[in-house]
Amino acid sequence: GGVGKTTLAQWVYNDENLKQIFDLKAWVCVTQEFDILKVTKTITEAVTGKSCKLNDLNLLHLELMDKLIDKEFLIVLDDVWTENYINWRLLKKPFNRGIMRSKILLTTRSEKTASVVQTVHTYHLNQLSNEDCWSVFANHACLPHPT
Repeated sequence: GGVGKTTLAQWVYNDENLKQIFDLKAWVCVTQEFDILKVTKTITEAVTGKSCKLNDLNLLHLELMDKLIDKEFLIVLDDVWTENYINWRLLKKPFNRGIMRSKILLTTRSEKTASVVQTVHTYHLNQLSNEDCWSVFANHACLPHPT
């Protein structure tokens, strides 16, 4: 961890150009304890912008599908740890209602998770060198760049 996956995903998510592309955007922190009901509820709340009282996965799926139908959406699932294919299959069920250009951006530390979710593109981030870290820090802190 700590190589900037979440930061990079936030940068993409907050890009002004995406406002013109996607009808809906949602950011969801998934965490290590993967609870399909809780994650689906959080996604539904992020998409609708309001609290959701539903506690039945099928009803949550129907609610989410209703909001995503014929929409182009970007859903960011940050810090996904689940390596369980069935959990992933259940989670992504409502997403097939959106327009084909819709995207799910997922951050994970686990190669197996990336494999289970059957990603289209996997990007591996490497840690910055000490010199590059200092350069980024100096640039943002407005420090003179060493020669």
